[in-house]
Amino acid sequence: MAGTADVTIRQMTIEDYDEVYTLWKETKGFGIRSVDDSREGVERFLRRNPLTSVVAVCGGRIIGDVLCGHDGRQGSFYHVCVHEKYRKRGIGSGMVKYAMEALKQEGINKITLIAFKNNMVGNDFWKEIGWNFRSDVNYYDAVLNEGNRVEFIA
Repeated sequence: MAGTADVTIRQMTIEDYDEVYTLWKETKGFGIRSVDDSREGVERFLRRNPLTSVVAVCGGRIIGDVLCGHDGRQGSFYHVCVHEKYRKRGIGSGMVKYAMEALKQEGINKITLIAFKNNMVGNDFWKEIGWNFRSDVNYYDAVLNEGNRVEFIA
């Protein structure tokens, strides 16, 4: 199995969608939205944020990704994942650094993300790389499209 030196981190394009979607479907605990995470939804996201999402590639295969975008004021990370066989090699933190630099280049000064409480792998990762856990805010949302169902990967 290849080490970190054999991994390339690069900007994500819509041509990566099929492999990225397969990675999401293979990642335990992952939540996939029927509309937002469809090819059309991801294509819309990438058109709005063409420079900030990334993939990690090893041996010609996508083994990690970060969907990353911003609203002009604050960046957001979505679907940060590394294939289970490639974890603990610095690939996740490398993708995060790449996306953070892309956000800085666009004048963004802050990033947020949501990690499900039962996603222990994800929560451990964010703590390990020094991100701040916020206990002083409440998170609210409103569903605008009931057809945008979430499927959690078991």
